[in-house]
Amino acid sequence: MCGIVGYVGGQPALDVVIAGLKRLEYRGYDSAGVAVQTESDGTLAVDKRAGKLANLEKSLADTPLPGGTTGIGHTRWATHGGPTDANAHPHLDDTAKVAVVHNGIIENFAALRAEIAERGHQLRSETDTEVVAHLLGEEYEGDLAEAMRKVCRRLDGAFTLVAVHADSPGVVVGARRNSPLVVGRGEGENFLASDVAAFIAHTREAVELGQDQVVELRAGSVTVTDFDGAPAEVREYHVDWDASAAEKGGYDYFMLKEIAEQPKAVADTLLGRIGTDGRLTLDEVRIEDRVLRAVDKIVIVACGTAFHAGMIAKYAIEHWTRVPCEVELASEFRYRDPILDQQTLVIAISQSGETMDTLMALRHAREQGAKVLAICNTNGSTIPRESDAVLYTHAGPEVAVASTKAFLTQLVACYLVALYLGQVRGTKWGDEINEVIRQLADAPRQVEEVLGTMEPVRELARSLADAPAVLFLGRHVGYPVALEGALKLKELAYMHAEGFAAGELKHGPIALIEQDLPVVVVVPSPRGRSVLHDKIVSNIQEIRARGARTIVIAEEGDEAVAPYADHLIRIPATPTLLQPLVSTVPLQVFACELATAKGHEVDQPRNLAKSVTVE
Repeated sequence: MCGIVGYVGGQPALDVVIAGLKRLEYRGYDSAGVAVQTESDGTLAVDKRAGKLANLEKSLADTPLPGGTTGIGHTRWATHGGPTDANAHPHLDDTAKVAVVHNGIIENFAALRAEIAERGHQLRSETDTEVVAHLLGEEYEGDLAEAMRKVCRRLDGAFTLVAVHADSPGVVVGARRNSPLVVGRGEGENFLASDVAAFIAHTREAVELGQDQVVELRAGSVTVTDFDGAPAEVREYHVDWDASAAEKGGYDYFMLKEIAEQPKAVADTLLGRIGTDGRLTLDEVRIEDRVLRAVDKIVIVACGTAFHAGMIAKYAIEHWTRVPCEVELASEFRYRDPILDQQTLVIAISQSGETMDTLMALRHAREQGAKVLAICNTNGSTIPRESDAVLYTHAGPEVAVASTKAFLTQLVACYLVALYLGQVRGTKWGDEINEVIRQLADAPRQVEEVLGTMEPVRELARSLADAPAVLFLGRHVGYPVALEGALKLKELAYMHAEGFAAGELKHGPIALIEQDLPVVVVVPSPRGRSVLHDKIVSNIQEIRARGARTIVIAEEGDEAVAPYADHLIRIPATPTLLQPLVSTVPLQVFACELATAKGHEVDQPRNLAKSVTVE
């Protein structure tokens, strides 16, 4: 959610920080601000504005801040107090010597706020963050890192904090608990950020910060301790993509670029998964085969789009492994007292690896003795670090808030996990696994083929810009695809959109059908599961008889649906379980084009954030 950047080195700090914040705009925010240690008189120069980063840039152009080579910046997604100039970060203490930016929620802030107010502190905002600035000011005795450690020991909740002090020139201090923060190592300069995208233009050498750690940055050093001051071990890693990967590359929106990158992303996720012996090999999966053979239940936890990937994975896992699989919303998981034990495998799916609901679900699972396998796109993030194993999707940076290529690569990763379990447990023969891998290897070509035929879908989307609602229907794996299609329309076009299992149509949703209502139907292949196909053709006839405008997604060669489709979208013939890899793509394009036609911001939909790091 909130974007954080810190810098100390030889460059103008304001330029580095603003550029970093621009690269973090995709995270979603409603205000922005900066603080710079000025070289002229050693004070802190601060500016912050509600609204987009452009508002802050205009203010800085009208009233430039003094120069300095140490600074911090922030883009805020409101949790405490509305998006106003006063509530924007950074926040200062009474002396204006401490500046703090913050991501997350400090759960005991009300008690702390009352405490410092009694001591005479003047609080100027409605935020939980400002409390930290005043506490740091009280604790500071010449060592900002030590002051941060003392304050953090008093805080409850999930937080990333980054601070500077006027009396500690050339020092930036950060702390993290349950919220992302990463160090970028440069030559004579160092960076702090909530995402490596913020500093990727300067360095690709990063340092993972662990749970409950404090980091002190100077131009030539990085010092990490735990909250008690003991030296902490860290892991350094190299970021395997560069700044150009996060640029739009000539596309109007990042989302368009990321939709177009899906063939490559799927291919990259599959890369290197077959060993020299022809067997599926998942090097990142560090759970012993004997443990996987003992698993008697699988539980998938995820949120939003990742939850839909998990729903599709359930079909593949149960079909290929014959192990019962449940799919749970991570936000509900630990609150319903789930039944878990050492024979349970929990699969946690998250693009960012920082989704707080999913992180708390996996922690609960591990407390109950379950093994956790993470499927994630972000190297070094919290969820993979706290899991027993990880399968990285290798989708590359996904900047648009609405997920596209991350979803397809999550599907591929789920298929790989299901096949691997089938291999380990002996429920799938080697030639059967190789045949599915061959079919998966053809998916990038098929996705490319779909992308080349999308102009009629764009035209259709533009024609529906004034439609009040759109319904989505599907069966089998087409049902989660329908849910994903509806979610994309909600996220991007701000339209009422619902996804239903087509078999439930007569159990209530058919009452919504009225004249000219657009209904998108994801049709399963007539090959292999013909009974499902026949039933959904009947569903199409039922809604068309009631005046609906039918938009049918069906594979090439399926002529049975043609008479009942007002708009027919063809996709390549694909095995039933793998069909979501191609049937999802038209729905992504449809939602993106409809949002554009309505004049909405495609990459940063209102009220949404890319990485939801609070519960």
